[in-house]
Amino acid sequence: MTEPNPLVSPTSSRSVTETVNGSHKFVIQGYSLAKGMGVGKHIASDNFTVGGYQWAIYFYPDGKNPEDSSAHVSVFIALASEGTDVRALFELTLVDQSGKGKHKVHSHFDRSLESGPYTLKYRGSMWGYKRFFRRAMLETSDYLKDDCLKINCTVGVVVSATDCSQLNSIQVPESDIGAHFGMMLDNMEGSDVIFNVAGEKFHAHKLVLSARSPFFRSKFFDGVEKDEKEIVISDLEPKVFKAMLHFVYRDTLTEDVNMVTSSSSLVSSKSETLTTKLLAAADRYGLDRLKLMCGSHLCKDISVNSVASILTMADCHHATELKTVCLKFAAENLAAVMLSDGFANLKENCPLLQSELLKTVAGCEEDCSSGGGKSRSVWAQLSDGGDTNGRRVRQRT
Repeated sequence: MTEPNPLVSPTSSRSVTETVNGSHKFVIQGYSLAKGMGVGKHIASDNFTVGGYQWAIYFYPDGKNPEDSSAHVSVFIALASEGTDVRALFELTLVDQSGKGKHKVHSHFDRSLESGPYTLKYRGSMWGYKRFFRRAMLETSDYLKDDCLKINCTVGVVVSATDCSQLNSIQVPESDIGAHFGMMLDNMEGSDVIFNVAGEKFHAHKLVLSARSPFFRSKFFDGVEKDEKEIVISDLEPKVFKAMLHFVYRDTLTEDVNMVTSSSSLVSSKSETLTTKLLAAADRYGLDRLKLMCGSHLCKDISVNSVASILTMADCHHATELKTVCLKFAAENLAAVMLSDGFANLKENCPLLQSELLKTVAGCEEDCSSGGGKSRSVWAQLSDGGDTNGRRVRQRT
């Protein structure tokens, strides 16, 4: 008699449908100047990414079309990248700037939708309101302050996934290795080297420093100072060295690192902010990740007046990614950048950078559909060193 097969353990899976949410704050400065640009013409926010897709906010100061929105401002959220049948929830908030918290909110979230989430069929599809707010009422409301409007947007992209794992699982927390190494730095346990920075002493560990920095690896294993217990650092300020040590041990920036540097401090060729000094230190000591982190923060401060100085600094300290961003911005806004004090310094002291800027301008012109004589005129003026009457800043796309 044949023995029956033993029962196979049952398996399980589950399908989970949820939203991946992300938000973007869009500030419209100079509303009175934008008004009158024409029905159907819009101001666009920078693209932002949610759920693997790019999105943008479109603000129509004179309404989206003349038939039903010419007396209103219109606001839409647009799918700005390739996508087919992207399903999403949306929320648009016009911020009350009086401090009373009476924001104007249109939201899909936290309410039942008869037909489910909104579906965007293709790139350029939009969701929003043609009659978002009557223009006459907006201009006398607390939503407009100092000629400025603030619009907050939240997008929730619908995603589905099948979870085939066991329902009984153990949640693993985020890595805490940085916290543990940070405690070693804080309590100086097991330290085997002391750094003297302008009279201030810092205890550290040669193995940790060597693992993180090729400069220190060479110093402690190949250099003449490998047996020294105290090393004098003469090229950094104590606060910069302390911030660098914090990164080496914790892989994060200190809270006092200047996250958003002021433009006024970057007009000179040598910046005095902690972020820029830390970037220079990162280059000197071979800390490439720290250099990227500093460059990421400095990107937020790029403007017509500061870009030439930041570009010079990025080139000096081999911050390739930051340099690329600066070149692109300067090329797109060349006429205005040429009038800045920082550009005069760049032109006089960094001729090779000026040549790279020329190449970037040429590349931008090839990508620009309008192409025309005006761009070539600006390029010629840059080459000849002449001034320009074209003061209009090209819009970023």
